[in-house]
Amino acid sequence: MNFPHLKVSTQLIALISTLVLGTSFSAFAQFGTNYSTQTNKYNIDYSTPIEYNIAGINVVGANFNDKNALINISGLKVGEKIMIPGDDITKAIKKLWRLGIVGDVKINVSEITGNDVYLEIELKERPKLSRYYFEGIKKGQASTLSDKVSLVKGRIVTDAMLKNTTNIIKKHYAEKGFKNTDVKIVKEQDPVLSNAVQLRIEVNKNEKVKINDIELTGVEELSEKKVLRKMKKTKEKRFGRIFTPSKFIAEEYDNDKKSVISYYNEQGYRNAEIVRDSVYDVNEKLVNIEMDIEEGQKFFYRDITWTGNYKYTNEQLGRVLAIKKGDVYNPDELNKRLTFNPNGTDISALYMNDGYLFFNITPVEVLVEGDSIDIEMRVYEGEQAYIDNIIINGNTKTSDHVIMREIRTTPGEKFSRADLIRTQRELATLGYFDPEQIGINPVPNMAKGTVDIQYDLVEKPNDQIELSGGWGGYYGFVGTLGLVFNNFSLKNIPDMSTWKPLPSGDGQRLSLRVQANGRQFQTYSVSFTEPWLGGRKPNSLTVSYSFSKQRQGSSIYSPNNFTGSMGIHSASVGLGRRLKWPDDYFIMNNSINFQNYRLDNFYTTGFLDYPTGNSYSFTFNTTIARSSVDNPTYPRSGSSVSLQVALTPPYSLLSNKDFSAEDVSTDDRYKWVEYHKYMFDNAWYQTIVGEKLVLATRIHMGFIASYNKDKGLGPFERFILGGDGLTSNSYLLGTENIGLRGYENNSIVPYEVINGSPQPGSGGVVYNKYVMELRYPVSLNPAATIYLLGFAEGGNNWGTFDEFNPFDLKRSAGLGARIFMPAFGMLGIDWAYGFDDVVGSPNAGGSQFHFTIGQQIR
Repeated sequence: MNFPHLKVSTQLIALISTLVLGTSFSAFAQFGTNYSTQTNKYNIDYSTPIEYNIAGINVVGANFNDKNALINISGLKVGEKIMIPGDDITKAIKKLWRLGIVGDVKINVSEITGNDVYLEIELKERPKLSRYYFEGIKKGQASTLSDKVSLVKGRIVTDAMLKNTTNIIKKHYAEKGFKNTDVKIVKEQDPVLSNAVQLRIEVNKNEKVKINDIELTGVEELSEKKVLRKMKKTKEKRFGRIFTPSKFIAEEYDNDKKSVISYYNEQGYRNAEIVRDSVYDVNEKLVNIEMDIEEGQKFFYRDITWTGNYKYTNEQLGRVLAIKKGDVYNPDELNKRLTFNPNGTDISALYMNDGYLFFNITPVEVLVEGDSIDIEMRVYEGEQAYIDNIIINGNTKTSDHVIMREIRTTPGEKFSRADLIRTQRELATLGYFDPEQIGINPVPNMAKGTVDIQYDLVEKPNDQIELSGGWGGYYGFVGTLGLVFNNFSLKNIPDMSTWKPLPSGDGQRLSLRVQANGRQFQTYSVSFTEPWLGGRKPNSLTVSYSFSKQRQGSSIYSPNNFTGSMGIHSASVGLGRRLKWPDDYFIMNNSINFQNYRLDNFYTTGFLDYPTGNSYSFTFNTTIARSSVDNPTYPRSGSSVSLQVALTPPYSLLSNKDFSAEDVSTDDRYKWVEYHKYMFDNAWYQTIVGEKLVLATRIHMGFIASYNKDKGLGPFERFILGGDGLTSNSYLLGTENIGLRGYENNSIVPYEVINGSPQPGSGGVVYNKYVMELRYPVSLNPAATIYLLGFAEGGNNWGTFDEFNPFDLKRSAGLGARIFMPAFGMLGIDWAYGFDDVVGSPNAGGSQFHFTIGQQIR
């Protein structure tokens, strides 16, 4: 470009050059020496920058972005001064580059007139993403990757975007054992949209990489097998390895190396380290691992001294710490006994449960001599902290007062860590919040000596619907509809704005249920529970009513030609309260129940001498129970125990009738139902591997007896075992139906030998049952908690207490799954195999499937 009319100095002509930015983040301006044909005539002096006025700025290459906006972003303005060469050009290029919408930027000097300079911004715009698709993988895997890479249509395609996408895909497959996954992203011009590209993402997982051999060197003091077992996710390829596959995952391998060193530290080898490790390919499917461990010396505790402690003496703290001179040096165990000991009291709990929130303790190794270590416990007690404010977040449905009455941390009281832990459990057992997301955050104020407690909650749906139906053979349609509102609000019924679908938020429970088997069997029930009667104390009130009607057909061929029926009206009122002794995990419930049995030509299995009559049952029930279970849906720790006693008045002992006499009518004998019944249930939960695999064991026992052996029990109260615990129509509705997987429903009853053949009786008066389950969660998401289980159980049922033998069991074992959905409750399926024969029912055992809806097998 020639400007013959301009008279410019040698320096000015030298500065008429191109300012270039390379395609890297280290932006720079490059002044060329080949600006025009006249440039070579002049010497360039780069050491003397000259100041110019920006007379004009032009943008070239901006076809899809606003030119004025790009000029403003560059920071260059017409009329302002600029040094050439200088930093202003470099800064402008960096600003444009950081936008991410350009792939190349140049700033050229297009003209110089006197002290005026004209600049040209030349750029290449990056294309936008129109669509992307995967090749080399299945549709389901492509959908999973789409969620992970989060590529958004319409965004600018940058090198960083492509690199990040590649890394995400490789990491995803590396976590599944595909260590050598190849990813290639090809940009294709969109055939329809301008300045837009499609991304073809080619994925080749290659072969899954497994571990062929793990070679340890330097392992002398400890067992090599035990060291290898500490590597939970890094296992050699072996035949029959199922639960811990041998695929190589780099992240898990790094974690397992830390586990190995932790194991050495636990055994007293405080200086143990992995001095060298190597992972190398054997072939495209296998890798070998070599690990060189330097064990070091084993150490022991010698002297433990305390400083800074005033509230508790050295002897008191030493007893809680429970570490003696000569014990193996174990930093992990020491830390547990100082800060949080799951198996007992720790030093921090001793202080923090008494308000010392600001307490801390630092163990310091003051002397290492030979194989012995002296520890000095440096204690800072601080002042006792008192609770100032309680802050609740996240309760979008549940009222504040429902939460506050369960919280053990009260404003004005001393801070207590134990109260925080207990509050977390109480909030979890309410069932209104996701127990996995309950957050407790103490916010201390050391200047005031106070602490605010913030509870972060996540509501979860907990109302339930039980809806099931089917065809009941000869009796037609069988259906159940149940609605349980677990967070109901009675006082908000007049406020129609709270009906979603019913008023909620006050923690009350309303249950409605209808079950029908055509006209042959129908039951209707309603119950209401107020857990805090009066609002001041946790005293619960429960009222309920139910009506059941059961009809009998003349034969299976004429099921709707009814010849008899039984109706039961039942009403109850119950009061419950929490106890403070022996501890406040105990509760007591007392209730009064009234039932009216109306029999009209109704014959029941094992009890045929009372087909018609009108009987009454007035029962006092009391239950004492204790539960320390941490989570009602998937418990991992704690236990529950309950003892239930049901008593009717001893009518026969208060009357003058001789029930041993032959002339006593069945109407007189069974008009007033009388018995005393005892039910005992106990369950324990314990994690055995990590925090997931849980061992659950249960014991169930029951006993019914009469006050007067001459009168007997009558037909209304018995135990029946087998199957999923559902009621059989051949038995009266007053029976307790106990599930026993691996056997048909209601198949385990005492049999009587009549005319040389066994006949089923009316049910047992004593039973016991033992259950052991191993549970493993698939998902702990509150929307659908899913876990698998393997179980073994045994139980039996006896007609008299003299026949009772707790070791004479009908045994079974099997596998199952549970799905808890808030809307439906617990759904379950079990396959079980019953190993023992049942008298009178030769086909009752063997292979059985059991389904449960809205309940758990007891």
